[in-house]
Amino acid sequence: MALTPSTMLPLGSAAPDFAVTEVDGTTARLADFAGKPLLVVFMCNHCPYVKHVRAELSQLTTEYLAKGVAVIGISSNDTERYPQDGLDAMRVEKRDAGYRFPYCLDADQAAAKAYRAACTPDFFLFDWSPERARRLHYRGQLDGSRPNSGVPVTGADLRAALDLCLSGKPGPAIQKPSMGCNIKWKPGNEPDYFQARR
Repeated sequence: MALTPSTMLPLGSAAPDFAVTEVDGTTARLADFAGKPLLVVFMCNHCPYVKHVRAELSQLTTEYLAKGVAVIGISSNDTERYPQDGLDAMRVEKRDAGYRFPYCLDADQAAAKAYRAACTPDFFLFDWSPERARRLHYRGQLDGSRPNSGVPVTGADLRAALDLCLSGKPGPAIQKPSMGCNIKWKPGNEPDYFQARR
């Protein structure tokens, strides 16, 4: 299990477009979430770092969906080498975890590359204000907890960022990178930012 940090995409970056497949077979695109703050979560089924925050991720996203935040979960792992991250397993995981957001497969890994996603989980929160529509407000950790750290999972960092975004204020001054398993790139499809870290 290789521990990989987020690339920390520059704040203010525009949200890249995407076309990913929901577990029900429909296609989700950036335009589907217009007019709301948008939280993009790169995640997967099997990663121990995602499993560690699974309950809080479900609770947090349910709370903030009710507050008007749009959320999408995207799995970009190579499903040939990691079939446990395929659509059938994702469908089961969405049900069992109680995820109320679209959980989608990035089969060609184009979305992960566009967002410079590096690890699971990797969080990207985009603003909703008219003057900063779809600009990156926060990229960083859910909180300071890691598997076997003894630190409770609270979602504190992401919650603070979401609250600031909803109140129209700038993102947190200190943003710590998310950490987790690296995205499982298809052989030969590794992006330059992944190659540079090897």
